[in-house]
Parts: sequence; structure tokens; C-alpha cells
Amino acid sequence: MAARLPDKLYFKIGEVSRIVGVKPYVLRYWEMEFDPLKPGKAPSRHRRYRKKDVELLLEIKRLLYTEGFTIEGARKKLKEAKKEERQQLRLPLSESAYRNALIKIKKDLQSLRKMLS
Repeated sequence: MAARLPDKLYFKIGEVSRIVGVKPYVLRYWEMEFDPLKPGKAPSRHRRYRKKDVELLLEIKRLLYTEGFTIEGARKKLKEAKKEERQQLRLPLSESAYRNALIKIKKDLQSLRKMLS
């Protein structure tokens, strides 16, 4: 993502429209088509996009406009990316990593035992 987002909690639809480079009605349409895209609503019922929503919108725009995906294709691509992300988080540690972690824990416990004695 080339655009640098302002450091703020929420963005109004007009701001997001300018950042992403599409009209507000396109953003509202994409909300209906892409499940992960769920901006909150202010008490005034105006949309409040978070930074992660804007980043997702930029990715959707890239997939549709630059990569040439259809809506359905972009949806599938985003699901695949999310699935890969989850799988990477679940990768088990190697035996040596477990061993090293246990050795460190043992040393820490011995150190605490010595301090308490």
C-alpha cells in the first residue's frame, strides 16, 4: 500500500472516498459485497471506518482495478489470504525451539528459587 493513512481512530466516508479514490456510493456497494468490511456507525448514523477498514478497501480496489479480479474473484482471494494468515499463526514450533524455550524457563525458575531462598 503506497498511501500513508493519517493516524486517527475513525474516518468519515468522504475522507475514505478521497483516500481510496472512489466515490462514496462505491464504498457502500463494496460493504454489501465484502463481508469483512463492516464500518461502525456513529450515534448520528454516519459511517465510521477504522484504519483496518481503509486498508481493506485499498486492497479491494487493487484487486478489482489493478489485478482485474471480478467481485467474486476478489472475495475468494481475500478469503484465501485470511486463511493463509491464520495458518501461519498456527505453525508449530520446531523441537529445538521448544527445547530452547524450556531451558530458558528452567533457568528463570531456578533464578527465582534462588532469589526466594
